[in-house]
Amino acid sequence: MIDKVYSNAAAALDGLLFSGMTIAAGGFGLCGIPETLIAAIRDSGVRDLTIISNNAGVDDFGLGLLLQSRQVRKMISSYVGENKEFERQFISGELELEFNPQGTLAERLRAGGAGIAGFYTRTGVGTLVAEGKEVRLFDGERHILETGLKADLAIVKAWRGDRSGNLVYRKTARNFNPMVATCSRMTIAEVEEVVPTGAIDPDHVHTSGIYVQRMVGSTHNEKRIEKRITRQMA
Repeated sequence: MIDKVYSNAAAALDGLLFSGMTIAAGGFGLCGIPETLIAAIRDSGVRDLTIISNNAGVDDFGLGLLLQSRQVRKMISSYVGENKEFERQFISGELELEFNPQGTLAERLRAGGAGIAGFYTRTGVGTLVAEGKEVRLFDGERHILETGLKADLAIVKAWRGDRSGNLVYRKTARNFNPMVATCSRMTIAEVEEVVPTGAIDPDHVHTSGIYVQRMVGSTHNEKRIEKRITRQMA
C-alpha cells in the first residue's frame, strides 16, 4: 500500500505551489478548515492566488491570514461577513470576488469533481448572480447555467485519516470538505489523527483515499469560535 503521510505541511506542499494558481479550501467559517496547510501556504510566499472557499475565515485566522499578507488576487465565495479585511479589500477594489449562493458553490465544487461541465439552477435568477449567464426554461421556470469548479490544488481538514488517505470528518466539520476533496487532481488532507490503513471501517469513510494524494498531521487544532454570542441568564 502507498503511504501518503508527509512529515509536515511544507513537505506535503513541496513542488505544488506556484503564483497565479487556484486553491480550493474546505471549511465553513472556522469549522473544518486546514489551518496547518494554510499557514504553510502563507509561509511559502506564493502570490496572486485564486481561492475557492465558502468564506475566508476571520482577520487573523484561517484564510484571513492569506488576505492579510496580500497573497490572494481573487476569492470565489458565498460569504464575506466576519472578516473586515476581506470586506475592505473587496470594497476598495484590491480583491476580485466571484459571489455564489452557498448551495450553488457546493454544487459547482461537486460538479467539478464529478466531471460535470455545468448545470442549470433556479437559484439566483433575476439577481446580480445571473448577469451574463445563459438562461433556459425548464417546466416553465427560468434557470441559469452554472459551471463546475476545478482547482490546481485542494486542501481539506479531516478528523481521522488512514495512511492510504481514507478520511472521516467529524460532525459539522464535514461541511464543504468532501466536495473540495474531489475537485482537483491533487488533494492534500490535513488530519487530526493518523491511523493505520484498515483501521477505519470502510462503511465509515467519507472521502475515499483515491481522491487524496498527500496527507499530513495537523499541528493547529485550536477550536476557535468565530462569533461568540452570550446572553444573561434570568
